[in-house]
Amino acid sequence: MNTRLKTYFETRARKVDQALDRYLRHGPPEEPDVLREAMRYSLFAGGKRLRPILVIAAAECCGSNAKQVLPTACAVEMIHTYSLIHDDLPAMDNDDLRRGKPTNHKVFGEATAILAGDGLLTYAFELIANNGNAEVVRVIASGAGTCGMVGGQVEDLKAQGLHLNGNIGKAQELLQRIHRHKTAALITSCLEAGAILAGASSPKRLALKSYGQCIGLAFQIADDILDIVGDKKKLGKKGSDAKNKKLTYPSLYGMETSKQMARELTQKAHAALKPLADRAKPLHDLADYIIERDH
Repeated sequence: MNTRLKTYFETRARKVDQALDRYLRHGPPEEPDVLREAMRYSLFAGGKRLRPILVIAAAECCGSNAKQVLPTACAVEMIHTYSLIHDDLPAMDNDDLRRGKPTNHKVFGEATAILAGDGLLTYAFELIANNGNAEVVRVIASGAGTCGMVGGQVEDLKAQGLHLNGNIGKAQELLQRIHRHKTAALITSCLEAGAILAGASSPKRLALKSYGQCIGLAFQIADDILDIVGDKKKLGKKGSDAKNKKLTYPSLYGMETSKQMARELTQKAHAALKPLADRAKPLHDLADYIIERDH
């Protein structure tokens, strides 16, 4: 991460962390203490805050500021965190570690982990409703729901250990479909939400949507590569996609082709930002970082 992007990330992530702490510091008297504790446990377990920063960056390059979009930025981090809590459950990926720490269900039990995820999801939409308008609610719900992240997770689960009888083309099509939904849809929604809240024009909103689709897939390819070559301590995990018999870009395309695909997607992301001119510098830097990161 270059110095300019590091400074940008740190200042915005600090705002997000402070706001998240305010939102989850104290619950109403009728709320069970253990539920808020479980929600905070995963929310403050060391995430990069990529998605909320995308909301902020999109708003800023469309002429707005972090303060105006901060509730929605925090909301998408809650949605992302709920999805990780549920992904780690025995019924899905059955992971013991997340970001180097015991997963939520290992600390609080499966039932409380499920409910902590539910709590984060519903609180997220309360924040979005207070901050935005019906269009922002629709965009985030679409990216997170059955035609987005949740739908992609279902397809990912169905694809584990799937035997496609040597039909590489079908496997590649399935992989693209999984991650357009599971990974790229919510990332794209973050950028669209920031643009909507900033009152951006249709061309700028479309530019950010195209950028989001490109970096969403590039992010997933980079994740798949890191799962093979990355330092497990930095990644904060024990298992691997190969062990779970998941479809991945390296398993279908090979390592070098996967790297080239990520580079090409990054180039398309840069090109998509042209209508936003110099204000999009943080998003340009972020596109490069996504495929260069080591965790």
